Amino acid sequence: MSNYSSLDVISSLCKRRGFIFHSSEIYGGIPGFWDYGPLGCEMKRNIKEDWWKTIVRNREDVEGLDATIIMHPNIWKASGHLDTFSDPMTMCKSCQKLMRSDQIWDMFADSDAGQTLQKLLDESNGEVGKLFAWCKGRAKGQTPNLPAVQEPAVLTVAYEKLLENPAAYSDLKSLYTLFANAGRADGSEICPCPHCGGELTEPRPFNLMFKTVVGPIDNEKNVAYLRPETAQAIFAQFLNVLATSRQSVPFGIAQIGKSFRNEVTPRNYTFRSREFEQMELEYFIRPDEAVELISGKVLTLADNPDLTTPDPAWGWEVWHRYWVEQRKIWLTACGLPPGSFVESVHASDELAHYARACVDIEYSFPFGIQELEGIAARSDFDLTQHQKHSGKCMEVFDEPLKLAAKEMDDQARTRFMEKVVAEWLAHNKDEGDARAFVAKLFEGRYIPHVIEPSAGVDRMMLALLCNAYEEQKLVDEKGKEDTRVVMHLNPRIAPIKVAVFPLLKNKPELFNRAREIFEHLRRRYAAFWDHSGAIGRRYRRQDEVGTPWCVTVDFDTLENGTVTVRDRDTMEQQRMTLDELKAMMDEALLV
Repeated sequence: MSNYSSLDVISSLCKRRGFIFHSSEIYGGIPGFWDYGPLGCEMKRNIKEDWWKTIVRNREDVEGLDATIIMHPNIWKASGHLDTFSDPMTMCKSCQKLMRSDQIWDMFADSDAGQTLQKLLDESNGEVGKLFAWCKGRAKGQTPNLPAVQEPAVLTVAYEKLLENPAAYSDLKSLYTLFANAGRADGSEICPCPHCGGELTEPRPFNLMFKTVVGPIDNEKNVAYLRPETAQAIFAQFLNVLATSRQSVPFGIAQIGKSFRNEVTPRNYTFRSREFEQMELEYFIRPDEAVELISGKVLTLADNPDLTTPDPAWGWEVWHRYWVEQRKIWLTACGLPPGSFVESVHASDELAHYARACVDIEYSFPFGIQELEGIAARSDFDLTQHQKHSGKCMEVFDEPLKLAAKEMDDQARTRFMEKVVAEWLAHNKDEGDARAFVAKLFEGRYIPHVIEPSAGVDRMMLALLCNAYEEQKLVDEKGKEDTRVVMHLNPRIAPIKVAVFPLLKNKPELFNRAREIFEHLRRRYAAFWDHSGAIGRRYRRQDEVGTPWCVTVDFDTLENGTVTVRDRDTMEQQRMTLDELKAMMDEALLV
């Protein structure tokens, strides 16, 4: 397990070693935008390639897509993004800062004022003197616009209420709210600004999509948007992929690409950014009613199905669970221990109106447990919406379904029709729609439903960096203490796979042989060359960037061809031939 206490140590290492830089840093940067340096872009590429290999290349039922960032604006009208893709935004009337109204208390808890006040609360043990002193002292620099800081009368009322009932204000939110509202004549409450303590405006929706203009004329007809997700391109190209790939339902379409969201308050390093990359799969499945016609039954989780191999009788519930388990397998294979992430199942009142289920896989980041990726059962909503708005039929023809329906007699068809109608009515759906749906099924046609695993490349990379970081206290043979910073990155994800060192740089025979080995290895692996400094220091540099193996070329190499191979995690060394080294690396890297 990593032993960090905040993001500071991670972000410091990332900048120092070339993983992540603040975008446009020489001009002061832009919040929510990050650049990936030499090691960061390698690691990010490794994550994407591993996901692509797992999701696309190693499966026969998934195809790839690489769609444009800017698409027809009607796509966003059909998907609902133009009308509903917004966050509640508020602004401080004093400091003019904008922020998401649903993040105010998290922001305050992370601020200097919040951390100071929380510490005082923890130490006060019901004594209010220190809290009173904070308002008269440090708060003037931390929250200068807080009413209890600006107005002595407000502070007096707050002090009296604290003395009267300290237990009522024993948490950060209630205490800060008291300092903002004590003594208000009308009895109303304002939500204080987490930055300065000033009064916030009423929240209003703020659409998160970035606007742009296509073509030379800047008018409403030419307005377009940078995509806020990659999924809609998959739905828009569904028919083309289906026609050209020779796939049939169930099958998936995967895409990795940039997305853009104009976050009101990007925060927590790279976790919530305005420009980010997504790895998304839309896996299209038969409606349960079609499964029942073909297989004679619909398997649910109550049937305790084997989730290792897909079954034609699986219903949407089992397909959803299958992809949750598949995603957990991949997260673990990339280096996240199963105990480091948890499942969060959305309650029925938390689901989108079209979703049947959603599970978030969350990771314990330094700033709290947050979503790493989500797996949603989205029903047939997306394809249906695009059929409605584009006028293009999104139905598929399913030969096994047509044959199964053909074998039914009139009584069986009637029973099936009435059964489906009753189920739809029980869920407040239209009877006419139910009958039209079943009639289409009897023709072998339907709009596929979809399971969507959606992961963020940047969040995955941040989780892997946090999980990999460790500071080890070491003692050498002479009893001298030292601290080793090591990144325990999975070799598949590590930006550098192997580093090659000559034992001595001033011995031409060693130097030249080491260069030959380095040039040989770099044709196959991401390799690094280092000939400066003591061997121990060179090892430390590679430990800090997560290089799994270091190869030292010494005088024995000249005699018998073996090299010294040092393992990053154990620091153990063993002699190997070059062929043995490559075989070991290939096995670890799954080459």
